[in-house]
Amino acid sequence: MFDVVVVGAGPVGLYIAALLLQLGHRVAVLERHVTTSRQSRAIGIHPPALAALDAVGAAHTLVSSGIRITHGAAYSGGRRVADMDFARPSAEYPFILSVPQYLTTRTLESRVQALDPAALRRGVHVEEVVDDDGCLRVRGQQDGSAVEFSGRFVIAADGVHSVVRGGLGLEPRLRTYPDYYVMGDFLDESTYGNKAVLFLEPGGIVESFPLPGGIRRWVVRLGAPCAEPTPHTLAALIKKRTGSAVDSASNTMISAFGVTSRLVSRMVHGRISLLGDAAHEISPIGGQGMNLGWLDAAALAPIISDALRTAARSPAAKELADFERDRQRAAKKAIWQASLNMALGRPLPPKILSARNALIGRAITFPLFSELVVRRFTMH
Repeated sequence: MFDVVVVGAGPVGLYIAALLLQLGHRVAVLERHVTTSRQSRAIGIHPPALAALDAVGAAHTLVSSGIRITHGAAYSGGRRVADMDFARPSAEYPFILSVPQYLTTRTLESRVQALDPAALRRGVHVEEVVDDDGCLRVRGQQDGSAVEFSGRFVIAADGVHSVVRGGLGLEPRLRTYPDYYVMGDFLDESTYGNKAVLFLEPGGIVESFPLPGGIRRWVVRLGAPCAEPTPHTLAALIKKRTGSAVDSASNTMISAFGVTSRLVSRMVHGRISLLGDAAHEISPIGGQGMNLGWLDAAALAPIISDALRTAARSPAAKELADFERDRQRAAKKAIWQASLNMALGRPLPPKILSARNALIGRAITFPLFSELVVRRFTMH
C-alpha cells in the first residue's frame, strides 16, 4: 500500500515523485518503457521551472550540463530585426537553459533513486485504476503477468494518450493547427554562439537553438506534413531560407511533427490527478509544455502531502479548486502564447512580412513592450 502511485516516469512524473519522497511519503512510479529514451524533443527549461527543480536538488546538475541562453535575436532577409535579453526577468536564473531531454530525465531519475531505490518500477503496462472503497488499485501487466499497486492517491503523468485519463472517460478539448515542422540537430558551425535565433522569412519561420556538445537544433516550419524527413532535405531548407550552411552528415536527430493542443476540463477527479501532457498538450513551439507540467506538480504536491498527513480521504475542496483554477489558467495562457508564436512564424508575402518586421523592430525598442515579450518567452 503506497501513499501515492505515479503513472509515467517522464520528467513530470519523476519530478512529483521526488517532491513527495522528500516529504516522507511512500511512492511507486510505474513506467511501461524498460529503458530511458534518448529522445531530446524538449530542450528548453525556463527560469520558473528551474526554481521548481531546485526544490528537489536537480537544478544545479542540469545547469552544469546545459547551455545558458541569455540572449535571442530575430533576422529576416539577412538583416537583424530585433534582440531579446532573457536575463532581465530573473535574478536567480537569468537565462533559458538548453539541455537534452534525456539528460533532464536521467537527472530526475537519479534523484528519485537516491530518495528510494525501489520507487521506480519499469516495464509496467498500466491498464486501469479501480477505486475499491477508498483504496485505489492500479492494475496492469509486467513481464506477461498481472500486477497491482495500491495507493491512497494516483497521479497520471502518462502523456498525451493517457491510459488513466481514458479510464476516467475524459475526452480533452482538441484543437489542430495548420502548422507542420521538421527539426534536427547538427554540428554547430554557425557564428551565433549561445544565442537563440529566429529567422522570419517569407516561406515560414526557422528557429535555431544551441545545445551542449557543440550541437545546434534547427526547426523549420513547413506548409504540409513531411512523412520521411532526411538530414539532407532539412539542410537544404535551412540553406534556402536563412543562408546558413549545416553539415547534413553531422546530423544526430531528425523529426517531423504537426501541432495539436489538448486541455481537459478537470485535472483532479477525487484522489486521481492528471499532470503534464495527460492534462494539457501544448504546442512545442515556445517550449512550454514540460515546464508547465513541473509547475503543476509543484503546486499539487503540498496539497496531496497535507491530505496524507491529516489522513484525509481527499484534499481540501478549496485547495483543489484553487489549484485547478490557477493551473487551468496557466495552461490556457500557454496555449494562447504557443498559438501566437506559430502565427508569427507562418508564411507571408514579402512586402507584408517586411512591414510587420519593421513594426516589431520599432516596438521592441520600447522598454515596456520589450519587457512584456521577454517575460512571455521566459514564462514569467
